[in-house]
Amino acid sequence: MKLMRIGIDLAKDVFELHGVDRDEKPILRKRLRREALLAFFRDQVERDCVIGMEACGGAHHWARELQKLGFTVRMMAPQHVKPYVKTNKNDARDAEAICEAMSRPSMRFVPVKTVEQQEIQAVHRARSCLIEHRTAKGNHIRGLMAEFGIVAPKRLHVLRVHVPRWLDETENGLQEGGRRVLRGLWQDLLELDRRVAELDREINLIARQSRAVQRLMTMPGIGPISATALVAAVNDGRQFKNGREMAVWLGLVPAQHSSGGKQCLLSISKRGDSYLRTLLIHGARAVLRMVGQKTDRQSTWLRNLAQRRHPNVAAVAMAHKNARVAWALLSKETAYEPDFAAH
Repeated sequence: MKLMRIGIDLAKDVFELHGVDRDEKPILRKRLRREALLAFFRDQVERDCVIGMEACGGAHHWARELQKLGFTVRMMAPQHVKPYVKTNKNDARDAEAICEAMSRPSMRFVPVKTVEQQEIQAVHRARSCLIEHRTAKGNHIRGLMAEFGIVAPKRLHVLRVHVPRWLDETENGLQEGGRRVLRGLWQDLLELDRRVAELDREINLIARQSRAVQRLMTMPGIGPISATALVAAVNDGRQFKNGREMAVWLGLVPAQHSSGGKQCLLSISKRGDSYLRTLLIHGARAVLRMVGQKTDRQSTWLRNLAQRRHPNVAAVAMAHKNARVAWALLSKETAYEPDFAAH
């Protein structure tokens, strides 16, 4: 019988395949090594067969490789596949669940990222990791200095000013061994600063070369970091029907727990990419701080909202609005119009 769908459970070395025919009868259960996967699809599977997989590590690479062979590839979020796993979990049942989940008419699929998108995302992931290490390094220095009775300031930029002074002071209780340790930690912190600055320059270079990023940067609260992260995550945004769908995907709308015809709206759902959502909310907070006595429509709306509700509510509302406007700029390739966005 002819294969109509194949679900692949991805792994590092061994892949499980589960395929069905047009009558939903399983006719393929196979385990393949990594090096044999593409050869199997190239030589033994017809091109009108649809391939499904979870959107996990390495999935975008395999999706691109299979698309090059002429296949249609459907990727799904793992949480949408899990309900279709029957009885105990193993790789073969995961592949069967993927095959079944991809056949559902209401299933939501993940678009395949391009190499360029993943390169931009890699820059952001590396920068985020380095910033976490830098924060940890600063806290490490504060903790060690507290053991010698030296109270360090909270802010990292102030800590950078104090550490050289501690190294130069001779009467602060630090012996030579302690100074050597502090000097090494100080060099580590400087190296992390250098690496973060290097990635910041890389992001600025990407921003200068991308028209989509430049359009996003004309919005209030959107800089090079937020704009490049948006393009890396959603590309042109056409996988969403409208801007609200994109805001929902980012978790910037209220979660709901309703029953019996009674609506119960909670705080924001916080679904989707937490890194991207954080960038948008921080950008909105920056706009809120600069509203002042501005008289344009958007500033007036944001200032009035912050007076009626908590400033955090106003910041999330601004982030939600920015997400919807960003979708319009990306999907329709239009310029930002402040008066229209203020509605």
